[in-house]
Amino acid sequence: MAATTETLEFQAETRQLLQLVIHSIYSNKDIFLRELISNASDALDKLRLESLTDTGLGVDTSDLHITLDVDQDARTLTVRDNGIGMTRDDVVDLIGTIAKSGTAALLAKIKEAKDADAAQHLIGQFGVGFYSAFMVADKVTLHTRRAGTEQGTLWESDGEGTYTVAEADGLPVGTTVTLHLKAEDSEDGLGDHLARWKIRQIVKQYSDFIRWPIRMATEPTNTEAVADGDEADGEVTDELETLNSMKALWARPRNEVTEAEYSEFYQQISHDWQPPAETVHMRAEGTFEYEALLFLPAHAPFDLFSRETKRGVQLYVKRVFIMDDCDALMPNYLRFVKGVVDAHDLSLNVSREILQHDRQITAVRRRLVKKVLAAIKSMQATRTDAYATLWDQFGRVIKEGLIEDRDNTDALLELVSAHSTHDPRKTTTLREYVSRMKDGQGTIYYLTGENRAMVENSPHMEAFTAEGYEVLILTDPVDEVWTGQVPAFDGHPFQSIAKGQVDLDNNTDTDGDEAKAARAQQEQDFAQLLTWLQTTLAEHVKRVRLSTRLTTSAACLVGDAHDLTPTLEKMYRAMGQDLPSVKRILELNPTHPLITALRQAHQANPDGPALAETAELVHGSALLAEGGDLPDPARFTRLLTERLTKAL
Repeated sequence: MAATTETLEFQAETRQLLQLVIHSIYSNKDIFLRELISNASDALDKLRLESLTDTGLGVDTSDLHITLDVDQDARTLTVRDNGIGMTRDDVVDLIGTIAKSGTAALLAKIKEAKDADAAQHLIGQFGVGFYSAFMVADKVTLHTRRAGTEQGTLWESDGEGTYTVAEADGLPVGTTVTLHLKAEDSEDGLGDHLARWKIRQIVKQYSDFIRWPIRMATEPTNTEAVADGDEADGEVTDELETLNSMKALWARPRNEVTEAEYSEFYQQISHDWQPPAETVHMRAEGTFEYEALLFLPAHAPFDLFSRETKRGVQLYVKRVFIMDDCDALMPNYLRFVKGVVDAHDLSLNVSREILQHDRQITAVRRRLVKKVLAAIKSMQATRTDAYATLWDQFGRVIKEGLIEDRDNTDALLELVSAHSTHDPRKTTTLREYVSRMKDGQGTIYYLTGENRAMVENSPHMEAFTAEGYEVLILTDPVDEVWTGQVPAFDGHPFQSIAKGQVDLDNNTDTDGDEAKAARAQQEQDFAQLLTWLQTTLAEHVKRVRLSTRLTTSAACLVGDAHDLTPTLEKMYRAMGQDLPSVKRILELNPTHPLITALRQAHQANPDGPALAETAELVHGSALLAEGGDLPDPARFTRLLTERLTKAL
């Protein structure tokens, strides 16, 4: 030990900030060990790098490692590395970073902050992870010697007002941090940090993929057998065990990782017994470097649509675990994606627990999303069965991106797969639909509904089926929303066949003029009936008109181009939104016997008592045909029963 010891006093502001670090910032005290191991790993990295460029260091880098020592009697936990080490100036400069970071200005900002979260983000600018040791220790001792130097340094502090710095002789290259653990075992369970099982648990959770081995002595054992009832004698030895796996698959080139290793790792992080459907392994280099290993599951979890479901990927920084479920890196519509992102440098707060949303995070998220969507697109093109299964499991979720992620609308539309009237046995993509469009069509027709059978049998389908136009059958609740927000695919606008006017004659020139003339004559013939029906049913419909979409049904209800669909209206009401009732348009089939008979009856006796009841039945039947709810089911049933009785 050197002859002189220098005692330095923390500045007043520094003492305040140190107390804040110790008592307020970290929500989980276990991470003190993560911070110290991370610092040790950085020191090993620096030594390895410097040894490649400076052959005069004279150090052995063949066994770089981190060692954890537990002394139950002395109540100490020691973290030792044989890394780059520090000089005295390094110690004052690096360990004393907290005293050199404009502390007074920082504290002023903290006082201005409105809540604890704001304070944490401010503190996040300061590298004070080392001081987390004082959460569990009432004294910290540090011995260190830098590679290439002969003189070592001793640093010691109780985390209060002062710290000491002294020269130390005979130290090996590297750094040793000894924590003298606090005595309040019974109050907050700090005694666990002297338990080897607890240390193993912390290392496994936070530092399992550190590239350097983390070693700890096993429980001491005797070299000689001890008979029952005899005193233990013989030499007591410790065996070193390696606590971390060091198997960071994402840091290895893809051609060096087997599918079995990918599958094993996926099952480890997802707790899924099946192998993944697809693996995305990527590395980003340049001004901001990171690796990512992402997995697309083969089946949906049971809580995929639960509000409480945690989402996001695991975040590491230089192989040090930071958090599970980092939702800042993965959008909600890709919440089923599992995996790891390992960033070389991210803006973190002092505890590394809260990720700051900055340009780097936005850039990483954007690229991850594009990679995942590209992987799904590749499955669609090359592994059609696997893609069909993936879409069946996660299609409803992926389509949420059409509402949330406008930047990737085109890529998401390429993935959309749906049933259609083209082939009832399989689904179709939008690209395939467009390739089959009739000459002059230009529009992508679709119909939403609660289930496929209801949509296929809808009266709205009749004219499209008769004329051979393909219609997409969309039955997921999310379809009600995105179809109203996405204008077109590849220049072809989407059009609901249950909304607006439908004029299939305009899609082709065949008999166009004749059809228009015939329709004009029908409008004239039915004018009085339409006016009367609109007055009679004014409480229920906004308008009554002749239909060009019906061939066999007597009537149907349609909406204006920008009206809410009945299903979407129900969804909003179920979510507690008080919406005004949306009146629909009643369309009549002028060639149907019921409608022609109603017209003749109205012409013969406009005030006939049965006409109003017939109008109610026509409207109610149209409402039932689309799966709607009758305003007065009992009245409708009575009227229908009476008419059936008279008919018999």
